Amino acid sequence: MNICVFCASSQKIDEKYLQLATEVGAELAQRGHTLVSGGATVSCMGAITAATRASGGRTIGVIPQVLVDIEVADTGSDELIVTTGMRERKAAMDERSDAFLVLPGGIGTLEELFEIWTARVLGIHDRPLVILDPWGLYAPLRQLIENMYDAGFTRANVFDAISWTNTVEEAFAHLEATSTPVRPSVEELGESTG
Repeated sequence: MNICVFCASSQKIDEKYLQLATEVGAELAQRGHTLVSGGATVSCMGAITAATRASGGRTIGVIPQVLVDIEVADTGSDELIVTTGMRERKAAMDERSDAFLVLPGGIGTLEELFEIWTARVLGIHDRPLVILDPWGLYAPLRQLIENMYDAGFTRANVFDAISWTNTVEEAFAHLEATSTPVRPSVEELGESTG
């Protein structure tokens, strides 16, 4: 299947995050999957694509023209899709993906996560969404979502729409499993039934 991985582009991060991306890329290829990524050669994006190809896997990169212009495009991708902007980039990645894996990253990674997560909560798609977070970077985010639930800002299925994992093996077990559809009721969407 095509697995979309959202991850860091920062070059200021600890080496352990690059090692995690490398491990994920190798595992993805060894399991026979195709990587869909942000199409850049820097940081974790570069590490995961290099590891996927080094292990015999196929890569699809999706990158906006503005990043091609500053020469960070992964021209070694089996397929490199150049978009006009970031919104088109996310849409193209979404269209080509059967599952989504979120590695530690910054605000761009969070933006991608929230778009896919929201669509899953609304029942727009049923594809697996998995966070791999061995060092707890996203622990405050998880707590924030729990606080939002406690305050009534979201419903319980927000937790059904995502899997939180700590190991590569656990992440792939969730990615490869059949995901349970999440369907909000009319009442949950805030609409009147009568």
